[in-house]
Amino acid sequence: MQYKDYYKILGVSRNATQDEIKKAYRKMAVKYHPDKNPDNKNAEDKFKQVSEAYEVLRDPGKRKKYDQLGSDWDKYDYDKHTADTGGFDQSGFGGAGGRGRSYRFETGFEDMDDVFFGGGDFSDFFKTFFGGTGGYTGNSRQTQRKVKGQDLSTEIELSIHEAYHGTSRTFNLDGEKIKVKIDPGTFEGKELRIRGKGGKASTGGERGDIYVKVRIKPDSEYELDGHNLIREVSVDLYTALLGEKIKIDTLAGRVNLNIPGGTQPGSRLRLRGKGMPVRGKQDTFGDMYVKLKVVLPKELTGEEIKLFNRLKEIYRSKQTS
Repeated sequence: MQYKDYYKILGVSRNATQDEIKKAYRKMAVKYHPDKNPDNKNAEDKFKQVSEAYEVLRDPGKRKKYDQLGSDWDKYDYDKHTADTGGFDQSGFGGAGGRGRSYRFETGFEDMDDVFFGGGDFSDFFKTFFGGTGGYTGNSRQTQRKVKGQDLSTEIELSIHEAYHGTSRTFNLDGEKIKVKIDPGTFEGKELRIRGKGGKASTGGERGDIYVKVRIKPDSEYELDGHNLIREVSVDLYTALLGEKIKIDTLAGRVNLNIPGGTQPGSRLRLRGKGMPVRGKQDTFGDMYVKLKVVLPKELTGEEIKLFNRLKEIYRSKQTS
């Protein structure tokens, strides 16, 4: 059984503050999380090590006992320490190992900004001194480690209008009716966490969580570009040539758009602040870009043909003069 240097694993000193330990853990947990490193065994192993280290160092009481243990753990009189101190407190160590089954539902959730990811499959060193199976027997008093229930994952689809304005979902989960509020500006790929609604724990621990990934359905009118929106608008030849103010629809309502004279087909005109809301930032929006499609007239009358021929003559004479 190998000694685990939890401080070295998190890259902090033995005198690190709890805040420094938390920041180091979050940074490494995000870096090595399985969702960001699919089919990467090295990253998965690193994630488990980081989770195990934080499992111990995040709790001042557990950290103190780990420091008392020291690197000479193999010379440690476990039974004597148990008799002197009443044994290690082996409860309170959650840890859901990996993601579980997928379910097509959603519930009340929050961002993953402050997630403690948990570990699972901890080392023999951890199990020996902090709970679980394995380790010393004899007179040592071991209690079963409470393991967190299985985490679940799912996806939801939102229309671009729902993503802009915000929406809600109501559904039944195990007989419980749950109404979910989805904030305006929730974007493609956003992963949301539902606390305590995942799988039930078999050892009396807390329930797992549900991770919800957001997908935005393609829209026939609007194209997403980050927080910006792109929309194609058709105008007639005369509007493009002479210029005009027109009314167009945006997700925020109808607005006036000024088209300068001589605007070329395919030009993009910018409407500031008419894009998607920026989630978590009040009154902050992206922009909307209007791509102009110039529609040529069809079935011209004889008079129109005569006038266009006259315009052609004027235009060509300007080019040769």
